[in-house]
Amino acid sequence: MSDTNSQPGLVGPEESGTAKNNRFLLGTLATGHLVNDWVAGTIWLVAPAIAASMGLGPSEVGLIIAINGIAAGFTYVPAGIIADRTPNSGMLMLISFWWVAIGYFLSTLVPGFWMITLFLAIGVMGDAFWHPVATGVLVKTMPRQRAQVLGIHAMGGSVGAEILAPVSIGVLLTYFDWQSSLQIITMPAFLMGVLFIVMGPRITSASRQSIRREKLTRVLQVWFTRRGLMMAGMMVLYNMSLFAILSMTPLTLQQRYEMSVFNSSVAFASMLVIGTMFQPFIGKLSDMVGRSQPIIITLLFSTVFSACAAWFETFIPFMIALICAVSLLTAVRPIILAAAVELSEKSESTTLGVVFSVLDGVGALGALVAGLVGEIDLAFAFLMAAVFSTFSTFFYLASQASSKKGRYRVVFDDQ
Repeated sequence: MSDTNSQPGLVGPEESGTAKNNRFLLGTLATGHLVNDWVAGTIWLVAPAIAASMGLGPSEVGLIIAINGIAAGFTYVPAGIIADRTPNSGMLMLISFWWVAIGYFLSTLVPGFWMITLFLAIGVMGDAFWHPVATGVLVKTMPRQRAQVLGIHAMGGSVGAEILAPVSIGVLLTYFDWQSSLQIITMPAFLMGVLFIVMGPRITSASRQSIRREKLTRVLQVWFTRRGLMMAGMMVLYNMSLFAILSMTPLTLQQRYEMSVFNSSVAFASMLVIGTMFQPFIGKLSDMVGRSQPIIITLLFSTVFSACAAWFETFIPFMIALICAVSLLTAVRPIILAAAVELSEKSESTTLGVVFSVLDGVGALGALVAGLVGEIDLAFAFLMAAVFSTFSTFFYLASQASSKKGRYRVVFDDQ
């Protein structure tokens, strides 16, 4: 255990660790997560709108989303390293709001598919920068409630990215082109950028030691063990499954069922509500019973429901299967994050940066694969999601088997 002077996650120098400050921290960071992800989450409906305006198809939609994820993936690790070295975490969060707002706003002003995609990627890098900074502060401040606080933080992002974003952009796209719609959506990020000029200095993190090259190497070493590689494989395949479903759902609703942009946006948001609302509760449950059972059960059931979504053509059975699959995959995310932190138990922000890079950077390729197979039949995208989820389960089981043999045993396996 660290001594008092090295305790991380301070919120004001005189009231560290109090319930009042923890509530302020958690509420502020969940709200900030909501706003940044609100802008970034529009990509699920903006990408089809961009493609439609240019006469493009599912593969280009998948390409836009995949490039967004890869760009985010390149940002997470540097952001985590910076967060572990910088005590003034609030100022880093301030930067992220302006980065998001300016990047996405500029994407609406440039011509051509590749320039638009480039600036969308720059914007999402600002959103990615937020995640290891904010989650690192949270797990350092409340280490005994990791999955729960990550779940609350994730719920804020999910409300923004997967509920507010699709509904608001769906309404705007009904009346405006995608450029004007996205410009309006950036306004909350600009506003938070102004508010954090005042709020940001209240959020500090008493960093442990600076991340030097040798320490970063030690942080990364665990991921190159058999257990670490299996965990990384599990996370990649898990997120590929989720990206495959989310990237092709709006297109499927609009093309197969001839839904309007607004109606498809409402359906898209509705299918994410359950998983979003359950994130803190399933996180708290896993804090009590361990990580393995919730992860395995969730991945197995998501496989079944993804396959059902690929099989069913009638709207109601299709939507029920889709809602179940996405709810499960969304709800389990904070448990996976907590399990990854506990695998390393070092430099939480850097570890979370590595994890987010694996999840979103590599996992985003699921959108590209889904788009390519979707050119043949959109049902194949949901079938691929089931395949990814199946292999994700196998990789996680392999990682647990490795933990019983190797030196890197994680504490939650015995809880």
